Amino acid sequence: AVVSTQSTGMEVMNELLGRVVLPPEYIHLYITKCITHCHHCQDRLLQHRFVRLVCVFLSSLIRHNTVDLKELFVEVQAFCINFSRIKEAAGLFRLLKQMDCESAS
Repeated sequence: AVVSTQSTGMEVMNELLGRVVLPPEYIHLYITKCITHCHHCQDRLLQHRFVRLVCVFLSSLIRHNTVDLKELFVEVQAFCINFSRIKEAAGLFRLLKQMDCESAS
């Protein structure tokens, strides 16, 4: 099953994750695909919009303990740093740092 990385696809994925348990590999692949899409988007306005959507999506997954991002921690952290000028990316970065500190203690 191919789920679009566009906003509608992300809404569907979020809804799915709230109802069924998907294999972690599938979720990680989807997250990686979303991050890649952000990096390759040529339209700056669309890119910023999509980065915000991805950040809100990831923050929601983290807050609801839907996904364990340990395997993608470095990739998501690099994504946040790359788009740090976007408020939601900076917020996601802070959330990742908070997670990292909590797991270290």
